[in-house]
Order: sequence, then structure tokens, then C-alpha cells
Amino acid sequence: MLHIDGETFLPFLVFAVPIVAIVGGITAGIVRTLGNQRLMELAQRERIAAIERGIDPAKLPPLPVALSDRTWGGDGSAFVTSREYAHRRYQGILIGGLVCSFVGAGLGVFLGLVNHGEEGVWAVGLIPGSVGVALLIAALIIRPRGDDGMRPPAPPSA
Repeated sequence: MLHIDGETFLPFLVFAVPIVAIVGGITAGIVRTLGNQRLMELAQRERIAAIERGIDPAKLPPLPVALSDRTWGGDGSAFVTSREYAHRRYQGILIGGLVCSFVGAGLGVFLGLVNHGEEGVWAVGLIPGSVGVALLIAALIIRPRGDDGMRPPAPPSA
């Protein structure tokens, strides 16, 4: 009845796998976005209900900042305070800068040692190295400052 051989089925399979992966990724992103939006809406409703009951808004904690799946805390919480978000962003950029800087330095040294006869091949390592330095500078710029509980207090002067 139906004769399907490998020569006709394989091209469909080859193109079907990436299409299914793309559609699945987009669907997962939409579901995650809708879930985060619903959680934020519930947090806002809870805050409004507390204000309607007479609680001082200054005493309420600030609304949480939504994070993506990659930056969730170890406890699985999807929302963190703005202070925690700033600290995690700073740490992420700092780690990325260190990794890129060391990859650039390692790549430059490796290419310099492997290619003895060719001049300037080591300079390829300058590309990730300079990206790493730029990320380290960005981390210094966005570093959380002030008495926000993110740094240990200064030692008392005697």
C-alpha cells in the first residue's frame, strides 16, 4: 500500500527536526512569559488588597522584578527584589567579563605558541579579551552601591 523508503523520508526528517525545535522553543517562551505575567499580576493584586485594608504602602515590600529561567535563584523563585536583581546582574556581567578575558588571553598565548612562523596570529585573542575587559568595566559601572545590604558594613572606627 504505502511504500516509504529512506531516500524520500530522510529529507523530510532532516527538515522536520529543526522546525519542531523552533516551534517548541517559541511555545515554551510564550508559556513562560504568560506564567510570569500572571505571577506579577497576582503580586500586584495582593499589594492593592493590602493597601485597601489600610496598610501603609511604605511598609510594604517593593514589587518583585521578573527574571528569566536562566537567572532564577536556587529556590526556584521567579521573582526577586530589585536589590537582588541588581546584585545578580552585576555578578553575571562580572563572571562573563572574567571568562572572556581569560579566554582571550589563553587563545592569544595558544596561537602564539602553536604558530611559530606566522606573525601576529596571537592577536586573534585580543577580540574576546577586549570584550571581557569591556564587560569588567560595565560591571564596575553597574556595581550596586550604598547601604542596601549588599556589602558588609564598614568596620567601626576606634
